Amino acid sequence: MSIETYIEEIKIKTLIIDAHFDLLMDVAIQREKGRRKVIETDYWSRFNEGGINIIIAAIFIDSGFLPEMGLRKALNQVSALYEEVQESPDKLMICKNRDDMILAQQSGKIGFLLSLEGAEPIGTDLSLLRVFYELGVRNLGLVWSRRNAVGDGSHFSPLGEGTKGGITHFGVKVIEEAEKLGMKIDVSHLNDEGFWNVIEMSKKPIIASHSNSRVLSNTMRNLTDEQMKAIASKGGVIGVNAVSIIVAAEDENSTLEQFIKHIDHIVQLIGIDHVGIGLDLCDDFFKYMDADDLASMPRKPFDVIDGHQSLPKLIEGLINRGYKEKELEKIIGGNFLRIF
Repeated sequence: MSIETYIEEIKIKTLIIDAHFDLLMDVAIQREKGRRKVIETDYWSRFNEGGINIIIAAIFIDSGFLPEMGLRKALNQVSALYEEVQESPDKLMICKNRDDMILAQQSGKIGFLLSLEGAEPIGTDLSLLRVFYELGVRNLGLVWSRRNAVGDGSHFSPLGEGTKGGITHFGVKVIEEAEKLGMKIDVSHLNDEGFWNVIEMSKKPIIASHSNSRVLSNTMRNLTDEQMKAIASKGGVIGVNAVSIIVAAEDENSTLEQFIKHIDHIVQLIGIDHVGIGLDLCDDFFKYMDADDLASMPRKPFDVIDGHQSLPKLIEGLINRGYKEKELEKIIGGNFLRIF
């Protein structure tokens, strides 16, 4: 059997989950411009070619809209997804649990599970968390790389700031309520102080949906070995991130090979049951940046994987590193499926 045939078999048999994609910001903006069936037109063929079954779709709010418009923009993105599914019911569906994910795979649809990337949309109103849960949000990223009412984010590089804080009093209530409702707590983007607060207070498995090893790429956005061990001790999963500055500190090392080294490191450190993929593919969103912003980017392209359609290249790289079929199934979807 050729490696191409073997990869195709794995794609067909395995439920493949990307644990983090900022899809909805783009979809909402395009729909505001009058477009319809944005996911079907712009993304579906890529997902299908790559074998993707489930996208954990992040609700991300640009800092320019905060604090006043955080809730409105978040609800706009949720509404956009529901409208997209209504327009393309034969290709797309919303997932709220594990059974929905399996149904998406069996029916040949792409399933979307909603995630808050930062708790800014709820402001300081704890009751809004249930509203988002009822709308389908099942993953709660406590912060993005900035401070909010829940805690402090980890910056991509050092910035001038005052004293860093951990999880706030309100944040404690948010974590308790999220776990009571059935939301997974996501520590990607959280600073170290807040991370250890979450480890101490969380009662259920937690995830880092899109974070890598700080040993291999020394940015605060990544996790130390001790943090990875703590996530494993909770039964959680780490989604490896394909953004170049998260994969490697130096341009020349931002490669698919280096991305796979992060997977190797996690497997060797805490075991095959605690690693997944949270690709965080961003190159599509350069179209919203002006020339000055683009010029300030540390590197471009931003992703070490050329879109979801290139996922077979990752699978091939893992095969070449010696990963067997059952191990591949866990990495590309099985581990996240288990905890959801």
